[in-house]
This record gives sequence, structure tokens and C-alpha cells, in this order.
Amino acid sequence: MKIFSGSAHPELAGSIAAELGLEITNVDVKAFPDGETFVRIHENIRGQNVFIIQPTCPPTNHNLMELFIMVDAARRASAQHITAVIPFFGYARQDRKDQPRVPITAKLVANLLVASGVNRVLTMDLHAAQIQGFFDIPVDHLYAAPILIRHLQERNLNKNLVVVSPDVGGVKMARAYSDALGADLAIVAKHRVSATEVEAINVIGDVEGKDVLLVDDMTETAGTLTAAAKILKEKGAGKIFAGVTHAVLGEMAKTRLQNSVIEELLCTNSTPQAVGPKVKALSVAPLLAAAIERVNSGESVTSLFKI
Repeated sequence: MKIFSGSAHPELAGSIAAELGLEITNVDVKAFPDGETFVRIHENIRGQNVFIIQPTCPPTNHNLMELFIMVDAARRASAQHITAVIPFFGYARQDRKDQPRVPITAKLVANLLVASGVNRVLTMDLHAAQIQGFFDIPVDHLYAAPILIRHLQERNLNKNLVVVSPDVGGVKMARAYSDALGADLAIVAKHRVSATEVEAINVIGDVEGKDVLLVDDMTETAGTLTAAAKILKEKGAGKIFAGVTHAVLGEMAKTRLQNSVIEELLCTNSTPQAVGPKVKALSVAPLLAAAIERVNSGESVTSLFKI
């Protein structure tokens, strides 16, 4: 097999290749002065299984277009099978029509990936698991929960702990964490004011005098997490931690986390933006490397889906 890396997250691609005992394939990915992307593969990949590692995190449109071009280059170089390894799937929140005359962009991205020549998609913690159905090709959907849960167990944070979902939609994920940690479950009811502002309304469950783990699939502005943490502290919670798979943190999010009552944000390195004060990123390279190895050898990856 051949491992390609786009420019989105070369550090993660390097870690995955190291786990597999391979070198990153020599591929030039350059930008012309007018902003167009140029890709050239310097190795023979005829008849090879190609894995292109490219999270579609910000700059999302650039990283997506770069991925399409790399896929096209691999297809025209006679690669046998092309897998797009997308640790973070951008546009996943635009998965339905929640207003009149708006697109379903997650479906559009799925169509474009297939049209470009992708044979399989390997991704992790989609915002909505139903996005798998947008594809007419196989999708391997991995979960980062075992990595985060193992870390929490090693730190012995599961004594007198309550797992909290910051909104009703995340209850299923929170239940998986609470079952694994042997903790109680609570929910924060929220109201989204705008794309960057969230108002927490109330807490369903008992958090008084208990440490709290807020869990979500992703955070971008940290508005949901910090608003939930504030009301949990008002309800008498002790130490408050947050655990998310994808931390796509901008300056607003870093400032909010720094000034919040959250002790620490546990996340994965699925995006290069997962850095900042109070942020601890855990590596998903071993998980993705195991999935790539099994896909390449035609083995089952079912056990990797389990939380």
C-alpha cells in the first residue's frame, strides 16, 4: 500500500505511517501563484492500494479541493484502490434541510468524493452517523471514545463522576461514556442564539458536589461547552472536564476555554487546530493505522467500531 498526505495535517499522516512501518509516498502538493493546486506523484503506484490522509478541517474548501485533486492524480496513475482517510469530515453539520432553500452540503461532498474516484472512505465520529448513507461506496466509521475513555480511566477521574451531554442530541454518545465509566448521566438543555453563541437553559440530572465530564463530538467556538459548564457550576458541580473527538479551535474558542470554569479539554489530534490552553490532544494514529492495515489486507474492521 501507499500512504499519501495532503497539506491539512502532515503530522498525523506521519504518525500513521510510522505506526504502519511505512514512509509517506513522495507527492508534491503545491499552489500556483493564482491559488490553484498542483499535485504530482513521484513514485509508481500502478496496481497499489492508496490511502490519502486529509482531514477536511479549516481551510475546509482548500483541503477538500486538494483531496479531490490528489484522488484524481492517483486514479490517473492507475492506482488499484483509493481510500480517502478523513479523520475529521468537514460540512458534516450541514446534513439536512433545517430551513427553506438551503443545501445539504454533506451529501454534496459525498457525491464529489465518489465522482473524483474514491473507492472507500475511512472517517471518525461523524456529526451524524446517518451521513454514511450519503455514500454509495463503503464507509468505515470509527469512534474515538475508547481512546478518551482509556485515558480517563488511567487518570482515575471516574470516582463520583457524572457524564453530561451539553445538548439533547448528544445523549447517545454521553450514555456510552457513562456506561463505560460507571458514572451517572445528566443533560444540559440549550438554545442556540447564533452560530457562535449558545444559551444554556437548565440541567436535567443531579450534579451537585460531583465532578463532571462534558462530552460532545466536536467543538469549534467552545460556546456550547463553556455555556454548559457555567450552568453546571451554578448547580453545584465540582471540577468540570470536557471530552470531544474533534477540536477545531479558533482564537475565540481558545479565549473562551481559557476564561471558562472547564479544567481541561480532552480531545484527539484529528485536526491540527487541537492545541491551546487547557487542551490535551490524544493521538488517533494507532486507531487509524489499525483500520488502514485491515482494509488493505481485506480483514474485518468491525471491532474498531465498538465504543
